[in-house]
Amino acid sequence: MKKRFLFTPGPSNVPPEVLAAMARPIVHHRSPDFDPIFAECSKRLQYVFQTENPVLTFASSGTGAMEAAVTGTLSPGDTMITIEGGKFGQRWGDIGRAYGMNVVTLTVEWGDAVDPARVAQALKDHPDAKAVFATLCETSTATLTDIEALGKVVAPTDAILAVDAISGLAADVFKTDAWGVDLAVAGSQKALMLPPGLAFLAVSAKARKLIETAKCPSYYFNLKKALKNLADNTTAYTPAVSLIVGLNVALRMIEAEELPNVWCRHSALANALRRGGNGLGLRQFSKAPSNAVVAWHLPEGVSYKDLSLKLRDEHGLTIAGGQDHLKGKIFRAAAMGWADLKDVISFLGALERVLTDLGYAVPQRGGGVAGALEELESYELGFAN
Repeated sequence: MKKRFLFTPGPSNVPPEVLAAMARPIVHHRSPDFDPIFAECSKRLQYVFQTENPVLTFASSGTGAMEAAVTGTLSPGDTMITIEGGKFGQRWGDIGRAYGMNVVTLTVEWGDAVDPARVAQALKDHPDAKAVFATLCETSTATLTDIEALGKVVAPTDAILAVDAISGLAADVFKTDAWGVDLAVAGSQKALMLPPGLAFLAVSAKARKLIETAKCPSYYFNLKKALKNLADNTTAYTPAVSLIVGLNVALRMIEAEELPNVWCRHSALANALRRGGNGLGLRQFSKAPSNAVVAWHLPEGVSYKDLSLKLRDEHGLTIAGGQDHLKGKIFRAAAMGWADLKDVISFLGALERVLTDLGYAVPQRGGGVAGALEELESYELGFAN
């Protein structure tokens, strides 16, 4: 028997308490059995997003809420500025072009973070821009964007700031209101510790003004309708009841740990992975690393296919590879959501063994685990109860 554990940047591992909650008998979504659960979730989501504004819940992947963010606030022909430094930054532009927007693209080298001065200049060059679309954690490159700095650039203008926080929420520090974020998108299968299937969208008052004038066609992802129904503590269409029941438990767990401690844990585990990778002689890929996921260059002579299959089949550990032009060049691992010290140590030990089996000469036997343990000496993480 092998225990299996996901080290992918989504989907992440789901705590047994959440799985048990989702296995309870189904309740009707328009009944007193479900109403208080949904109300609690909506309130607790505000805590995780760090916002006083409404947070909408959709039965979809995170991309659904990204599409809603674009179509719910803009009209065909509107100018939108997108930051594309990876696969998911590109998605903002792809959605905009699909709906006839004038997409102004700020291209960033994969692994780098955008300079906020470039965004400020783009807003000066395009004063008619209705929105700037950014990514908190560019999952494909493990790169963190300074959203707080972008907020200071965008807030004084008429444009809104929309952020894909799908992989970063609850892993990287993210403060929707304090940082001037007008639309914040997240997904259930990342640090929120749920299976895929739910998407969330926090909506500011500034964004709600644009919603009133938006003319993009929409039906399911209609933000006017969604906000109206949320005010009545319900959803416009059938919600994913069991996932929301599980979400309520997961959000309680985050509240019990307290969000600053959740951020600290993710930072500590990501630093331990990076330090452990250094101990194995691996080169990090990102120049502005996120806590949600870590990316390394593949060592010369080691193929991603061999590495990933041996980790999965021999050790029960699943990782992620590179995307687009980085396919076969990098690999990624995430200690996200329901993860602690022993998970990182187990991963680094297995990674060393597999790399050695594939002919890679590690600088020092046990160097990965030793590096991680040294990194974590200053943190009071211990082992999860």
